[in-house]
Amino acid sequence: MQALTLPRFGGPDAFTLSDLEMPSPGSGEVLVRVHATSINPLDYQVRRGDYADLVPLPAITGHDVSGVVEAVGTGVSAFRPGDAVWYTPQIFGGPGSYAEYHVASEAIVGHKPAGLTHLEAASLSLVGGTVWEALIGRAGLRVGESILIHGAAGGVGHIAVQVAKATGAFVIATASDYNADFVGSLGADVVIDYRAEDYVAAVNRETAGAGVDVVLDTIGDDTLEKSPHVLAQLGRIVSIVDIAKPQNLVEAWGRNASYHFVFTRQNRGKLDELSTLVQRGLLKPHVGASYPLAGIPEAHALLERPRNGLRGKIGIAVTEKD
Repeated sequence: MQALTLPRFGGPDAFTLSDLEMPSPGSGEVLVRVHATSINPLDYQVRRGDYADLVPLPAITGHDVSGVVEAVGTGVSAFRPGDAVWYTPQIFGGPGSYAEYHVASEAIVGHKPAGLTHLEAASLSLVGGTVWEALIGRAGLRVGESILIHGAAGGVGHIAVQVAKATGAFVIATASDYNADFVGSLGADVVIDYRAEDYVAAVNRETAGAGVDVVLDTIGDDTLEKSPHVLAQLGRIVSIVDIAKPQNLVEAWGRNASYHFVFTRQNRGKLDELSTLVQRGLLKPHVGASYPLAGIPEAHALLERPRNGLRGKIGIAVTEKD
């Protein structure tokens, strides 16, 4: 099989297109022919060596799979050859998805939503699971509550807007003026141009000073320090960003705020919940650009570029044009 391997940490040119032996499924595992994968910030963080202690080289990286079951190991009961499936490979737990075939435990694999193409499904698995864990599992977002979503046009953000609306929340989102219409089309009730005005003042204006119940941080920087200024009493802040810079959280203490930090975990349950939203017409990932397997270095360079103009996700068509 062909795979994009990482023999060294570095820039996008660190990848090598290689011919490797096709893996075989063990007990409780499925072998999947990968039709599509996608690019996430985690992917370029791994590539440049941010998690060097957790990624033995040479490595096959990548964190999304949509494809078709090729074979199953002993004891597998939920899937059979020919089934269309999707999932996030076990992060830091073996080879990733930048390859024509991938082996995974059936426990983390779900049946692909029929309403999505392979490119769309691969663009939803990791970010969708992250959003579900952040908003439902950690923040406990409920009907009638309000939420501020930072970076709403991005890979995680554009899914978060849709999941929050499906939950019955009032959604305030930050985005550039260029992306305002796109974010509004996803269901955001209010879109704040973060380049034109301070989001703290804007949120307090929109909520008449009451603040929001939940804040989702997808961008980092000083978000943890500033977001409590828009938070209601007993509000929750959820961040998916690893932040090394110290921040003053005294304002959060005054609001009795809760902080949650999410590094998503794999399981079929979240995929099934997302599939239900897709089937009900409440959730659809946006593929803003697509590349072939050999084009992954170019895709990495694009995603890593500041203000790249992307909306949604970058999809990778691995074994077929989709």
